[in-house]
Amino acid sequence: MIRYPFLRNKAKIGVTAPSSGVRAELHPIVKQACQRLGQRGFTVKCGATVWTQNKAKSASAKDRATEFQQMLRDESVDLLIPPWGGELLIEVLEYIDFEQLPNKWILGYSDISLLLLAITLTSGMATAHGTNLLDLRGEYSDETTAMWEKMLATRAGESVVQHSSLKYQKEWQHDRPSSCVYHLTEQTIWKTIAHSPNVTIKGRLLGGCIDVIRHLIGTPYGDVQRFKEQFLADDPLIWYLENCELSTVDLRRSLVQMKLAGWFEGSAGILFGRSSANQAVQNYTVEDVYQELAKELNIPIIYDVDCGHVPPQITFINGAFAEVKVGNGQGTIRQCFIP
Repeated sequence: MIRYPFLRNKAKIGVTAPSSGVRAELHPIVKQACQRLGQRGFTVKCGATVWTQNKAKSASAKDRATEFQQMLRDESVDLLIPPWGGELLIEVLEYIDFEQLPNKWILGYSDISLLLLAITLTSGMATAHGTNLLDLRGEYSDETTAMWEKMLATRAGESVVQHSSLKYQKEWQHDRPSSCVYHLTEQTIWKTIAHSPNVTIKGRLLGGCIDVIRHLIGTPYGDVQRFKEQFLADDPLIWYLENCELSTVDLRRSLVQMKLAGWFEGSAGILFGRSSANQAVQNYTVEDVYQELAKELNIPIIYDVDCGHVPPQITFINGAFAEVKVGNGQGTIRQCFIP
């Protein structure tokens, strides 16, 4: 059975950096994000790792794991949100006690998705793939991003519907600050590789940034088959994946590795997020990658969804039962918090 945390009203948010911390010159935007959350009724507590960054990490692996677990065990803290992702979160896994995790939401993406997936696979606790702290520093959030609060305040047995965004951000414009952080200028269109342009798939959600979650394969933290047997009964999986920096050939290699490791066995479909990394290599396009995978697995693939490094993004709950519908370029996801 999947266990779901619950976010109470006027919650206390713990901010810790199990991957990258924030350089001194960017400390003001961390403080701004904390102030914005405070204005919305939250209390925010920042750990020491948030304010340091050296050699591609916020602190040593042991120090990062210690602070993360201290915040998890702090009964006054209701939710953990890292400032952002990074590069070397994988170093902390061996120092975390996955068998003694309090029932508490952890929200993030990018490198953080490695930790989220490891937690859900090993413990059966739902985790939330969505916005990071620094993207909440705006005067307001767009409708897609803002859904993180409603999602995390959903009780076990209830469900929430999210819709594809109207527009997405093509590129960052840091020299032109926006009141909602993002510059949403391009029309969102969800696309499919399937027998029909109208697609409906049902199953349990798992996923994250493929650049990093692929490194769980072959480790004690990435045993998808054990997870299915222990926590899911007979429900199929829906994978949601997003590519941060992989070339199309590296993406293909990673997907084949996941297939050979059995991660896609019994899957109902795969969702791929938008990516600026999907550049063709010798005429080998990302659409070629999707076509080949759909044919090999004989399941529908939905792509250019609101997930990952090309915002905004839907909040996906690892472990939740989802019904995904796509038609006419628009998508709807109902996530049910079924134990």
